[in-house]
Amino acid sequence: MPGILIIAHAPLASALCACAVHVFGRQPQRLETLDVDSAADPQQLLQQAGAAVERLAGEDREVLVLADTAGATPCNAACRLLAATGTSARVRLLGGVNLPMLLRALCYQHEALEQLVARALEGGRRAIVEIDALAAASATTGCAQHPSCPESNC
Repeated sequence: MPGILIIAHAPLASALCACAVHVFGRQPQRLETLDVDSAADPQQLLQQAGAAVERLAGEDREVLVLADTAGATPCNAACRLLAATGTSARVRLLGGVNLPMLLRALCYQHEALEQLVARALEGGRRAIVEIDALAAASATTGCAQHPSCPESNC
């Protein structure tokens, strides 16, 4: 089972983890966070990320790293980690983490790393949708066919 590391601008990594705990009702296994503040030392950040990957790697030596924004400090540190030879784990990195991506990764964490990457990407992408006014109104006033209906899915 691959480990999962969320590396993001503070406090996003911890907040995403807290949301996952809320959804699942427990702390997910082999999930760690690394909140990066604006004054973070890049070398220290690389060391912290490397240590987290080593802790998460487990027997299968696989870790999925979820970073918040491609090109920003947390993701850049993760990129340096991928390029470094300091870890013996197989690491995959996804940028643009969102809550649906994380939840999907946790739901399929039992799969091999390549499948987990594909599942997380799909979950993150499919969750980005525009909600139109009619759909939003029906979510609060009843179903789409019967606006006064108390059921949201009749």
